[in-house]
Amino acid sequence: MRLSALLALVAIALPYSAAEAAQDPYSYAEPDKVRVRHAELDLALDFPARTIAGTVTLELDWREARADMPAVGTLSLDTRDLTIERVEALDDAGHAQALSYTLAAPDAELGSRLGITAPGQPARVRIAYRTAPTASGLQWLDKQQTTDKQAPFLFSQSQSIHARSWIPLQDTPAVRFSYAARVRAAQGIKVLMSALRQPAQGEVQGFSQPQPIPSYLMAIAAGALAEQATSKRTAVWAESSQVAVAAREFSDIEAMMRTTEQLYGPYRWGRYDMLVLPPSFPFGGMENPEMTFLTPTVIAGDKSLVSVVAHELAHSWSGNLVTSATWRDIWLNEGFTTYVENRIVEAVYGKTQADEEFVVAAGELKHKMQSLSENQQRLAPAPREVGADDALTDVAYVKGAWFLRFLEARFGRVVFDAYLRDYFDHFAFQSITTEQMLDYLRANLVDRHPGKVDWDQVEQWVYAPGLPDSARLPAVPAFTAIDAARAGFLDGSLSAAALPGGDWNTHEWLYFLDHLPEAPTLAQVQALDAAWRLTRSSNAEIGMRWLPRAIRAGDSAAWPAARAYMLRIGRMKLTLPVYRAFASTPAGLAYAETAYGAHQAEYHPLTRQAIEKVLRKAHAQPEATP
Repeated sequence: MRLSALLALVAIALPYSAAEAAQDPYSYAEPDKVRVRHAELDLALDFPARTIAGTVTLELDWREARADMPAVGTLSLDTRDLTIERVEALDDAGHAQALSYTLAAPDAELGSRLGITAPGQPARVRIAYRTAPTASGLQWLDKQQTTDKQAPFLFSQSQSIHARSWIPLQDTPAVRFSYAARVRAAQGIKVLMSALRQPAQGEVQGFSQPQPIPSYLMAIAAGALAEQATSKRTAVWAESSQVAVAAREFSDIEAMMRTTEQLYGPYRWGRYDMLVLPPSFPFGGMENPEMTFLTPTVIAGDKSLVSVVAHELAHSWSGNLVTSATWRDIWLNEGFTTYVENRIVEAVYGKTQADEEFVVAAGELKHKMQSLSENQQRLAPAPREVGADDALTDVAYVKGAWFLRFLEARFGRVVFDAYLRDYFDHFAFQSITTEQMLDYLRANLVDRHPGKVDWDQVEQWVYAPGLPDSARLPAVPAFTAIDAARAGFLDGSLSAAALPGGDWNTHEWLYFLDHLPEAPTLAQVQALDAAWRLTRSSNAEIGMRWLPRAIRAGDSAAWPAARAYMLRIGRMKLTLPVYRAFASTPAGLAYAETAYGAHQAEYHPLTRQAIEKVLRKAHAQPEATP
């Protein structure tokens, strides 16, 4: 081993044993003893009460031989704020026998363990339950909070560990199960789930998911929804006023699917439908099988932000098909998916756009790494030191993709594409750890092509903090010219009006803004805004970069637009930077708290939690006035 590599490995966290790596510290489940293999849901949606009530019947696969089990076994399930009404074992004829159970005191992060006494290892257990109106994985909207104001709306967000707030189950990505559902809702309410729709039977809407999925992919949405087909196997769902616009924006989805199939094998999920949610959805997208959830902020009118759709589609191979076994391994989902996303964008929209998007993302990663601990900078961090929700950072997404770009460059695209296709086939419908992935990588790529990559380089990427010296970015000539223009503007040799911004596409504008000072001078902000009307931009990604800078520069004229922005957008990536900018001064903090207090009910529970954390931190450690 080279001396430089040896020194670098000092900072590397040692790989974990298979047993350690497979343990999920965020679940009470004991999948080594028993696993759920299928779930049958029978649910009713109560919009006035903001609750879901009904039953879930779990088909169980007991992993220990009956002879080795005690006379009375225990089934441990994850719950959060659920009311458990009864638990029963069902025999082959459907006869029910009551089972005793205990619901433990809640843990702030994990919720409550539901321990079910299970004599004789029953093959099926049915649980009757009711959700809380405050379920962390559900958002209920009054009809006035929707775009069309025709009917109330419900949607779920189960990732990372929020499925347990609306279904009692083994809420760990290590356990995969199929499911079917029967759902009752008020007349005029269309229900969608992460499953194939079945013919309705009266007021009951049915669903079937024959493929085994992890719990975080459990999803439900309901509202006054319309559908518009985009191909024989794809469609867009949205409120009526949005569906045509969304279908135009996402009209390339079939081309994206064909591209990905050519690269990595057939699409194995039947349909690929997309649902545009209300603006309060806390993420850009969620890869629920058969029904991707999307934020309306990706509808820019020029398809400039549809890489989010490419990302969620790519999850049909990396994440949904091959799944990380624990949240510590989430980069196996997100890093692989971000890599595939970029390949889709290159094939459909060209290499220039793909390279520009990745360089912009890499810049964001470098910036955010400055505020992350060394452990959080690792692709595979030490277990239990990072919360389940906190594992979803740019490290998992962008550093993970960057690692795969490194491998592609060393082995060549033809070899690496063939390897990835085999990887998806080999681990299809399985949940795996980082160490399993690395064992397969070593045996099927590195050892078969000696001299291309040293194994210490692989470990540096996966287990060391920061970015290794082997991290390389593609050259983007347009960005070189933008760097020069930005430097001229900042040193006063080029006026804002003289910037060639009229020739820049969205990603070139994002690159220009990303490399401005965090707090430009007030004169610089006012000059840019006068020339390019950035405060009034309808592009949410531009707003996320511009508005915090305007606030920090002291441009009070931007405050009303920033307030409107953060109240109409619930996507955390976009909203939180504006709240942080306001929180940097006492006056801004008071302004943000007033706005949040009047509108907090319109945010998703996860977004509320994140905003309140920003506000609390500002009170505890107020930043100096710029």
